[in-house]
Amino acid sequence: MIATFIEQHIRTIKDFPKEGVYFKDITPLLLEPSLCDEITDTIAQQLAPLQPTKIAAIESRGFLFGMLLANKLRLPFVPIRKEGKLPAETISACYELEYGTNVIELHKDAITPNDRVVIHDDVLATGGTAKAAYSLIESLGGTVVAFSFLLNLDFLHGKALLEKDCSAPIFCLKDYD
Repeated sequence: MIATFIEQHIRTIKDFPKEGVYFKDITPLLLEPSLCDEITDTIAQQLAPLQPTKIAAIESRGFLFGMLLANKLRLPFVPIRKEGKLPAETISACYELEYGTNVIELHKDAITPNDRVVIHDDVLATGGTAKAAYSLIESLGGTVVAFSFLLNLDFLHGKALLEKDCSAPIFCLKDYD
């Protein structure tokens, strides 16, 4: 049911951010507060049994629901940002996108060895960003207990990459074949 509502509020933008990419735009969801509440509640119900201690979200659209999830579950929020955007000492990881490469960073003091972390982002595409976030959290001694996404672009095989290389369940509200 929620997958249908999400699909009705996603628009596809051809050739963005570059030619050949069909971008899944979640901003129409943000115009529907009750749908945002339902999305947040659904993801929180999926994640609560895993007993996470922190929600880490990937810049920038991952922050939108990542912060809502953290608040809903009464957990600390950890931003994972693009290179050069965090003010304190960081660690970084390079990754490939479906349309290039990038670097993400995490504050060194954001994760401790006993943390049970959920990584949240809006869209799972090639899996590169999520895999890089996973490596950052694990390198600081944290345990990734789940990945959470609004959308999974299954035709880009990101879910298969995460299943192969990471030991955490993957939750997606809507799959695109």
